[in-house]
Amino acid sequence: MKTFATSILVLGLTGAAQAEDVNITRDMASAVVQTPSGEVEISRIQDQDAVIEGEFARIARPCPNFCIQPMVPAEGVTPVGELEVIAALQDPETLVIDGRVRPEFEAGTIPGAISVPYNEAADRLGELGCEIDFDGWICEGALPQVVLFCNGPWCGQSPTAARNMIEAGFPAENISYYRGGMQSWQMLGLTITGGE
Repeated sequence: MKTFATSILVLGLTGAAQAEDVNITRDMASAVVQTPSGEVEISRIQDQDAVIEGEFARIARPCPNFCIQPMVPAEGVTPVGELEVIAALQDPETLVIDGRVRPEFEAGTIPGAISVPYNEAADRLGELGCEIDFDGWICEGALPQVVLFCNGPWCGQSPTAARNMIEAGFPAENISYYRGGMQSWQMLGLTITGGE
């Protein structure tokens, strides 16, 4: 009888767990962000049996070129996670930048992110509040925060963009780096949109 009661309790708890929503945090089921195409709701996939498939399911990539990146790609840059990225997407004074090459961006990105490929970042500081000068960029009026990301912890595109931006004059303290990138974003089942 004790075993039967325990089995019923376990089955009841398992059933209750399956019926619960998959939220972002305990108090946040979703977040709405503005994109060029309109509002997009970021949430997590509700299918509790979902798994990552495709390119982001690969965990072993040859180094070089796909070496594990440091948490801080350059002195003064702030590392951030998913919750900080979602908050940045909701902040009108912050840009979230997908530093991957254009075809990767067009295949799918974080809603509200803009495409600034890593090899163009230092040349596009005018879009981030800097002004061109004879000797380079003057960034006294730079955006207070930009968040850079790319494919994941093994991707060097956004760390390269950060270093190039800093070298060109963009303040390091205005840059945040989401090292987890698209791999972690997808691993958590967060919403992805086509490039905008």
